[in-house]
Amino acid sequence: MKIIGAGLGRTGTHSLKIALEFLLQGACYHMMELFQRPDDIQYWQSAADGKKIDWQEFMSPWVATVDWPGAPLFDQMAAAFPDALVLLSTRDSEAWFKSCNDTIFQLLKAGQSKGRAEPLTKLMATELKQWLTTDLSDKNKVIGAYEIHNQRVRELVEPGRLIEWSPEDGWLPICSQLNLTVPEIDFPHLNATQDFQATMSAAMEGRVQRGF
Repeated sequence: MKIIGAGLGRTGTHSLKIALEFLLQGACYHMMELFQRPDDIQYWQSAADGKKIDWQEFMSPWVATVDWPGAPLFDQMAAAFPDALVLLSTRDSEAWFKSCNDTIFQLLKAGQSKGRAEPLTKLMATELKQWLTTDLSDKNKVIGAYEIHNQRVRELVEPGRLIEWSPEDGWLPICSQLNLTVPEIDFPHLNATQDFQATMSAAMEGRVQRGF
């Protein structure tokens, strides 16, 4: 593991996944992996519940992780991989809330209203309750939780190990910290709101077909 993503979803994490896979020549774990690897949910749930898991074994296929469900668990992974850098992706709080409210929160609210108890819904509910807030309709509370999370990362990760990054920063902050040459290709910018909705529709369709 070379990069541990501590930034919450809708902070350019899908773009980061593609960029890190290009830079590190390996696979980067992102929330979308859960739709292809449903058995992983039990490990993330155990970690969220405070149970000891073997991070070295669980994350052995991956060179990096970004987005949910790993972001709130960044400190556990940072302890398990002491040589890995921690990448905090952020964006303007108001813009972040709007993006989440138009995408992720719609799915979570739908799960809450239907009282779903399926593994993925339970995992997300656990992480929201423990590290953020379950009151997704309260804009001020959600933004406050987002800012508290970001500050928690800054306080727990030593400065020399922390990369702070925003989508407009592109390659430079990451490449500088990794001592890599900045690629000549443009930084990938993916997963706008419309992209997210299309991606989730496809993922959910595949999930239904697999009985997950």
